Formats: sequence, structure tokens, C-alpha cells
Amino acid sequence: MKAIRCKEFGPPSSLVLEEMPGLKPKAKEVVVQVKACGINFPDTLIIQGLYQFKPELPFTPGSDIAGVVKEIGDEVKHLAVGDEVFGFVFSGGFAEEVIVPSNTCFLKSKKMNFPIAASFMVAYGTSYHALKDRAKLAKGETLLVLGASGGVGLAAVELGKLMGAKVIAAASSEEKLQLCREYGADQTINYSKVDLKAEIKRLTDNNGVDVIYDPVGGEYSEAAFRGIAWEGRYLVIGFASGTIPKMPLNLPLLKTASVVGVFWGDFAMRKPKVNMENTRTLMKWFDEGRIKPHIHKTYELKETPRALEEIMNRKVRGKLVLEV
Repeated sequence: MKAIRCKEFGPPSSLVLEEMPGLKPKAKEVVVQVKACGINFPDTLIIQGLYQFKPELPFTPGSDIAGVVKEIGDEVKHLAVGDEVFGFVFSGGFAEEVIVPSNTCFLKSKKMNFPIAASFMVAYGTSYHALKDRAKLAKGETLLVLGASGGVGLAAVELGKLMGAKVIAAASSEEKLQLCREYGADQTINYSKVDLKAEIKRLTDNNGVDVIYDPVGGEYSEAAFRGIAWEGRYLVIGFASGTIPKMPLNLPLLKTASVVGVFWGDFAMRKPKVNMENTRTLMKWFDEGRIKPHIHKTYELKETPRALEEIMNRKVRGKLVLEV
């Protein structure tokens, strides 16, 4: 089978496409013939050795997969060879085959094609866990989403609206904000043109926002936090800007606000039953037509470096997908 390999930490151009031996599952694993794999911003960090965990070199990146079950381990009972599935792995997805832990491998909805299924798990799993389990977002509260046109950001906009919140989407261009409005944003902020804190205050009548969803980090994090409401919750999702912000700790003190970390991949492994419940809810909403990933573009496996560069250059709205 063919796979994209990272042999040394570096830019996307350092990745190579190689022929690899076929895979065999352990007792609680599944070998999936990959039909599509979503590309996520953390993939760009992992290949550079900048993510919170570093796979042992060499490795195959890619985590958000969809495909057909090729072989199952002896202890796997909920899946069978030939099932169409989607799932999550920490690495290995940019390939023709991948080994998936059985507790993060799910039957694909018949209403999902493979690219949609490969765009679903990380974006919606992260955002729903963040809003439901970590922020405990309540109906009627106000949610601010930074980087709102990206994969996880757009999912947060869509889910926040579905959960009954007033949603303010913040992004860097009018084109990106238009997509956010199409996905349910009530109000928008172009933070490349206006003062973020002042605009948050203006849009909320000086009350601030109850929940901040931040996958960006960098220069806008502190400005957003200064616009948080009393007992607000600031969700640390990631650092797409490339900069981990430093914030004065008097800010959460003054607003009795909480800084809440969100690491969905670790949560999915530690609490598989809760993650399964969340996934079932998300699948139900998808089947009912209430949520749907936005796919910006698809690429072939050999074009992986180019796709990763598109994300790094912030040219993507929604999701990029490799079709294998």
C-alpha cells in the first residue's frame, strides 16, 4: 500500500510518498481501506514537530479517516469486513490503509459520502465536546468563535446555533465571514479591520460573551478575553496562528471567568463511552440535515504537501480532504 511518510520534522515539502507493507490488526483494532482522509490544522504542526505530542519518526500523518473495513481484530464485535466506516487515529491516515482502534471507529451514515465522513469526526467531535462537556453552553448564552471559517470553527458556529446560543463569528475577511453567516452566525467581526474587544462590547451591549471558542491563539486571544462576560468560559482549542498566547491572570480573576482546556483526541481515548454518545448525537443531527461539513477542496494522496501548504497559508474555508 502507498502512504505519505514524514521521515524528518519539517515543512510539507519534506513529505514523501512511499510503498509500505500491508497492515494487520491487533485484537481491538480494525484495518480500514482508506477512501478519504480529512486534513486538519494540527497535521501541519505534527509534521514540523510543533504539536503537543511528537510521533516517533518515521510516521504517516493524518487522523480523520473514512473508508471500508478490510480486516478486524479478534475482539471487535460491532464491525464487520466490508462495513463503510469513519474514525479517528493519532496518525496513519494519509495512506491507502490505516489501523484504527475499534473504540474510535464508527459505521458511516448512508447519507454520508466518504469525503463528508472524513471531514466529520475531528471538527464536530472537537467542537461538540468543547461546547457541551467543557463549556456547558446553555440556550440563550452568547458564543464568540475565533477563526470561525476554519474546520473546527465553522463546526462550532453551526453547533452553537443548534444548541440555542447567539453566535458571533470572528474571522479575517468578508469572504470567510459570509460563509459563517451561511452556517448560522448571528453577528460577525472582521478582526483584521476593527478592534476586537471594542466590537465584542458593542455587539453585546457591554455585557461580553459567555463562551469564547479559540482555535487560533496569538494576538487576538487577550483582546477576546477582555470581552468576556461575568463567569464566562474561555475554551483553549489550539494555536493556528502559530503563537501560544500569554495572558495576565488578573483577567479571569476580575470576571470570575474560567480558562478551559480542550483536547478532544485524548478525551475520546479516555472516555470512549461519552465520546460514543456524543458521536451518536452528531450523527443523528447529520441524518436530520441539521449539520453538514463544508468541503473547500479535495486532493489526491500524492498532492498532500500542496494541501497542507494551503492550510498553513490560511486560504481554506471549512475542510480540505484527500481522496484515496
